[in-house]
Amino acid sequence: MFDPVPWLILLPLVWGCLTFLTGVGRGGRLVLAGLIIQLVLTIILARQIVMEGARHYAVGGWGAPLGVDLYVDGLTGIMLLLTHVVALPLVVYARAYFSSQAEGASYFWPLTCFLLAAMNALFMSADIFNIYVTLELLGLAAVGLVAAAGSAGSVTAAIRYLLVTLLGSGAYLMGVALLYGTYGSVSLAVLEPLLATTEISAAACLAAMLMLAGLLLKTALFPFHFWLPPAHGGAPAPVSALLSALVIKASFYLILRLWFDLFAPLVTTQAAQLLGGLGAAAILWGSILAFNQTRLKMLVAYSTVAQIGYLFLLFPLMTSAIPGAAESAMQGGVMQLVAHALAKAAMFAAAGVMVLSAGKDDIALLGGMSSHLPLTLFTFALAGITLMGLPPSGGFIAKWLLIDSAVSGGQWGWVVVMILGGLLSAAYVFKVLRQAFLPPVAGIKFKPVIRMLEWPAFLLALISLLLGFRSVEVLNLLGAA
Repeated sequence: MFDPVPWLILLPLVWGCLTFLTGVGRGGRLVLAGLIIQLVLTIILARQIVMEGARHYAVGGWGAPLGVDLYVDGLTGIMLLLTHVVALPLVVYARAYFSSQAEGASYFWPLTCFLLAAMNALFMSADIFNIYVTLELLGLAAVGLVAAAGSAGSVTAAIRYLLVTLLGSGAYLMGVALLYGTYGSVSLAVLEPLLATTEISAAACLAAMLMLAGLLLKTALFPFHFWLPPAHGGAPAPVSALLSALVIKASFYLILRLWFDLFAPLVTTQAAQLLGGLGAAAILWGSILAFNQTRLKMLVAYSTVAQIGYLFLLFPLMTSAIPGAAESAMQGGVMQLVAHALAKAAMFAAAGVMVLSAGKDDIALLGGMSSHLPLTLFTFALAGITLMGLPPSGGFIAKWLLIDSAVSGGQWGWVVVMILGGLLSAAYVFKVLRQAFLPPVAGIKFKPVIRMLEWPAFLLALISLLLGFRSVEVLNLLGAA
């Protein structure tokens, strides 16, 4: 039977190296062709997971504890599918975007390939040291993408991002060293039973705190969000979309894995409530800051800070002893992850089109945009429906499952937070839409844009909306053991 697992790591590395040789124009075509192949491979892998269940892949025929294992299950399949479903339209968008604005084009293609290779390897890693290696590769590729435009603002944001990612990775690596020194292994398959059956040491507790703190910094959970808006808001639009939709989801995926697998014996209700509290603060504070922004891309960036908060509500909700409540919380959290990735990629892409047309990133200059770029504004509105959690979007299914879990478990405070978050999301989305329907500002003339810039963003927004009708397939893949 054909095994797509190693190819999902090797092929993006091959595409990345080849783009250096083919040049900017051909590099985009090569990456597009490569992503189509990789999407087919992820679909094959997802089908194998559904039919055969989770499995390990021993790299070079040497598995743990002597060698390196890769591991795929339902959650891995969801993350791999999401990565390629989002990346493929964004590559089409990036080709059109960089034909209109060449800054950063020469570095975008190889760095994107390396970023995808690192993400694929991270999702399939079954070894805490290999996870560190993939985290570093992912962080460095992301920093390079932020700096690709070459402007003073983008370089400053990239340096700040670099320092944050190194700090987060350093904290994670110290935790890995403590676990290796205590238990003599870095394999998850070896460490999980040891932590579950032996007395928990102070070193293991410290390792858990360091590793989770490093990942929280990379995920930009409040109050560690200070680096995210400048990095996402100052990068070229295709880069902003990739970072917001995919890169921060990778570190959250690791938190999810470590919290419920490796560190499950160390988890306490108080720790889960603390994460939930930080998530609630992110929802409210991030939404307020988003509403107060005058720049369109910064508004979308602060929206990301807010939407990340919903992901962390699943931790306190998972502590419920009520039958079915914990399962609903996990399903809701994963649906929120998928829906947000699609909607935020679409929203950043749409914002990039409007900024290109207006010539300046200023919400006050969007008057008349509704008649100039109606499809782009419609795309922004569709993505906003998902972020607000309105039916029939994937965001609605996600918030419904989270609220159902909170109500079932009697945790009514999180219900209030989610309702307020939805109202605040509506406030900053309608702020942009209202401005776009006002008359044009005197002296402002919109530039024409390539129509191919509009359709990939619309496709992503449409998928985020239609996800509500296909949520059963996502949840079935999540349940594949």
